[in-house]
Amino acid sequence: MPLVIVGIAVLLLLVLMMKFKLNGFIALMIVAVLVALWGVATGNLMADGEPLGLGDIPGLLEDGLGSQLGGTAIVIGLGAMIGRVMGDAGAAQRIAMAILNAFGPKGVQWAMVISSMLIGVTMFYEVAFVIVVPVAFTLARATKVNLLWVGLPMSISLSTMHSFLPPHPGPTAVAGMYDASVGLTLAYGLLIAIPAGVLVAMVWPRLPFVRKINPSIPEGLVSDKEFTDEELPSRWASFAVAIFPIILIAGSEVIVMTEPSSEALVSTLKFIGSTPIALLITLLLAIIVFGPLNGRSLKDVATSMASAAKAMAMILLVIGAGGAFKEVLTSAGISDYIADTAGGWDLNPLILAWLIAAILRIALGSATVAVSTAAGIAAPLVAVSGVSPELMVLATACGSIAFSHVNDPGFWMFKEYFNLSVSDAIKVRTTYTTTLAVLGIIGVLILSTFITA
Repeated sequence: MPLVIVGIAVLLLLVLMMKFKLNGFIALMIVAVLVALWGVATGNLMADGEPLGLGDIPGLLEDGLGSQLGGTAIVIGLGAMIGRVMGDAGAAQRIAMAILNAFGPKGVQWAMVISSMLIGVTMFYEVAFVIVVPVAFTLARATKVNLLWVGLPMSISLSTMHSFLPPHPGPTAVAGMYDASVGLTLAYGLLIAIPAGVLVAMVWPRLPFVRKINPSIPEGLVSDKEFTDEELPSRWASFAVAIFPIILIAGSEVIVMTEPSSEALVSTLKFIGSTPIALLITLLLAIIVFGPLNGRSLKDVATSMASAAKAMAMILLVIGAGGAFKEVLTSAGISDYIADTAGGWDLNPLILAWLIAAILRIALGSATVAVSTAAGIAAPLVAVSGVSPELMVLATACGSIAFSHVNDPGFWMFKEYFNLSVSDAIKVRTTYTTTLAVLGIIGVLILSTFITA
């Protein structure tokens, strides 16, 4: 019954948005409330082991929306402001032109794949996305190609790195549950992630159903001005600001991993290397470099930041509503139901972990819940099956990327940034994430013939 409710909820959401053209934020909130009402009526809506009543529903929605936006709003907001400040100063155009000169118009996809994979190894999908997407927008405009032709290789590469590899949250958390080596997991994961990510990133934009979709760049997220070469900031300054958050985040992580003896140094590095602080420092740097030092007044820079904030308002609301929907589904006991049902299945541990994670991802939309629940079920099997714990991490992690759809806040970020309809976003993102998940488990099973515990 719980899975039937999930199916009905998703179908209703699609009808509200595709048939009645209802705004995504409103549609998600309506469906979340209806599922919560069902949970109250059946006694399935729980928190800390206690059933929730009608009066608890608003608080539950607020918790879901707040937890989703708690970190996401800062990341997306600061990232959008950095992108717009750079775009209005011509820095994004300068970077795009440098990429075009290096790779040529026919090589922009390879440029996006290589740069996104390098950035995506250490940076969260959302963080890397908001940093790189202004360049993708500018490249699409400069080369006059379909936005998805440039944007999809970027998004697919970032999705692959984020979902398959530590130090990203899902794989790292599961590595601890399986008592697996993070270093070996990363090494094995790269053997699968790189070929799978490159294959999907280069094939998907060429598929006929994708090439029929030709979205426009969302208003307010990129400058409409075409700069002359004399007006552009220097290449050095443009690239320096673009990679500065990467240096702060990745550099701090690398130094901390070497376990310096000074606790004060470790604390300082963790502060500077945290995503919100790194992006805030980068924004301040962008304001200086592309403001007074580039001949723009602070008032003009402030206008750029305000434009970015306005453009992000609805995107953030939709992403937050996706978090509220996810919270209701989780509180309604969907994950517990799936865990209880799947716990008795007699399958290869690798396939079992992948399958449970994929089912939870479909039902809840949360990759974090999917990997942690699947690992909790499959962890006892590692010791008795002889399967490599590192491969179990990869099997679980790649299962959690499958079937990204309307209950996944990341789906809405992808949809809004690429200005897609719900149906087109499903055609593109749901299919590519599922393909990555399938290629991932195939790669894991192949490695399992050579690698054991």
